[in-house]
Amino acid sequence: MSIPRNQDRAWANEAIRRIEAENNRSADTHLYAVPLPEHWGVQLYFKDESTHRSGSLKHRLARSLFLYGLVNGWISEGTTIVEASSGSTAVSEAYFARLIGLPFIAVMTRTTSPEKIALIEEFGGACLLVDHASEVYEAAENVARTTGGYYMDQFTFAERATDWRGNNNIAESIFEQLALEEHPVPEWIVVGAGTGGTSATIGRYLRYHRHGTRLAVVDPENSAFYPGWRDGLQDHSTGMPSRIEGIGRPRMEPSFVPAVIDTMIQVPDAASIAGMRYLQRLAGLRAGPSTGTNLWGVCKLVSAMVAEGKRGSVVSLMCDAGERYEGSYYNPEWLAERGLDPAPYEAVLAGFFEDASWPGDM
Repeated sequence: MSIPRNQDRAWANEAIRRIEAENNRSADTHLYAVPLPEHWGVQLYFKDESTHRSGSLKHRLARSLFLYGLVNGWISEGTTIVEASSGSTAVSEAYFARLIGLPFIAVMTRTTSPEKIALIEEFGGACLLVDHASEVYEAAENVARTTGGYYMDQFTFAERATDWRGNNNIAESIFEQLALEEHPVPEWIVVGAGTGGTSATIGRYLRYHRHGTRLAVVDPENSAFYPGWRDGLQDHSTGMPSRIEGIGRPRMEPSFVPAVIDTMIQVPDAASIAGMRYLQRLAGLRAGPSTGTNLWGVCKLVSAMVAEGKRGSVVSLMCDAGERYEGSYYNPEWLAERGLDPAPYEAVLAGFFEDASWPGDM
């Protein structure tokens, strides 16, 4: 028996109201000033996305994806929500699924941190684990098909679910928070790419509002995004999983928009760990490894600004908190088992914060 259309519409209206009410109750995330030597003439800011209720930058994406699915009529009462995720998006989607009373299943690799799996289950979600990152897409589609559910597909819809012109997106928030700073229009915004949705939103926003800000995207070792962007490809695959949770993919995802990116920086995995650790010592911000990737790219760009005598500001993101990675990226034994030695890269960062120097081969 089909649900009468007006009854289905009434349920969707209530679901949207709950999501919008949750947003209305939420304050914006902090934009922290990170200290740099004053004579460099550069101000550095990190936007702390870990303070969202579901604990990461992906809270914004999950909200947008649910609203997108609801207004398109793809999500209705009783729909099982399915997602392919490396963890943080699944945590946030589990939160919103519970908020509107829907079951949620996350499909992710077995390497996902136990802390993230526990959070998904804490929000009422279930987890299906696969062996390789390339398997999550088909597995999620199969789960959605067999349950009669809806495959959220963040990798396809991330770039179109968020309004890049404004409407409370992260780019608009950054510029509002910078309004009273010495350099309210930053020289660079630095982000990583998991789906590509954040970089697409920020890049489009910069162009729509005609800002002179440039967008830099940092990318881990095995990811397909950097070589695809470098070689001008629309479709590229490495077939290799990223070792930095939350960013980097074995293929160029549909939501990745290369043309809005001004530069990309490939970051060694151990350098991401070094950046994560150094940020805590520098600013007291205990973040996850993708934030360390951001810091590495930031330092390289700031070094070039100082060398050129260019004043201005640089903004990046604290994507999530370090508590999700206590058993992995903050565990020396776990790092050693994977051949990840951050010490040489920490030395590079120490040199940078001393005199703004940066090795030419990094």
